[in-house]
Amino acid sequence: MDALDLVQNKKIHCLDHGFVELIDVMPRIVPDGQTCDYAICQMARTSYGQGTKSVNEDKGLINYLLRAAHTSPFESVEIKFHMKLPIFVARQMIRHRSSSLNEISARYSIMKDEFYLPEPEELRLQSATNKQGSDGAVNLEEAKTFSKIIKQISRDSYAWYENMINAGVSREQARMVLPVNLYTEWYWKQDLHNLMHLMALRCDSHAQYEIQVYGNAILEIVKQLCPWTIEAWEKYHPLRGAIKLTSLEKDAIKKCNNENGPRKISPIDSTNRREQNEWISKAQELGYEI
Repeated sequence: MDALDLVQNKKIHCLDHGFVELIDVMPRIVPDGQTCDYAICQMARTSYGQGTKSVNEDKGLINYLLRAAHTSPFESVEIKFHMKLPIFVARQMIRHRSSSLNEISARYSIMKDEFYLPEPEELRLQSATNKQGSDGAVNLEEAKTFSKIIKQISRDSYAWYENMINAGVSREQARMVLPVNLYTEWYWKQDLHNLMHLMALRCDSHAQYEIQVYGNAILEIVKQLCPWTIEAWEKYHPLRGAIKLTSLEKDAIKKCNNENGPRKISPIDSTNRREQNEWISKAQELGYEI
């Protein structure tokens, strides 16, 4: 079975003109009824010469790999997307330098008259506590004015772009009048380990809304290709279902428990013996008794 056949929706529309489309995945061919999780287990077990085992053992292995941050098996899966996204969203994506990509070039191509134009209700206020974030909605009457201005500037800038092109100005210079809400396109390839890092940051509620839309579209596709991996990622990643403690936070918990005597804490709801033992060890380190 071709791994691409496992995905029901290979193209997800984003914002007003954008999309995320699955183009290819490696390995292309997996055994009948298997997802790309198979390739991860296969690679992880290479070190001791055994291939994939039962479903429970494979899921348990993937859970362990993510808990223990053994990343190389997840690098055995590579996924390639075609994306159409506003330039300002693309510039946030490009910070994930572990990808391979090729973007449409405005030096060679005439850019399309397509801009991301948020509705008035979508304009947000600057956050008072986060210099790079937003919080709350702009007054609706003001937002209607600003929304019209965005649309007008976009139309005017594209008109000047066309005028310069028609007058013989080089494409590489004419593009300077185009704003960052113009849509660009690229092909983006990334291994699953680094893609999970991208999704953790870009699907997070603190990320800019517009890039969350793309992060969630990527997640929807990857979840169909690697369902066990994403299920484990949702449980164990510190930006998803897990939580990370600093050494200062650990010391505060230990101090509280030591001063008041050992406190009882419940076993975790897991049938995996290794995971149970890991919890016992962590609980003891924090001054708890199971």
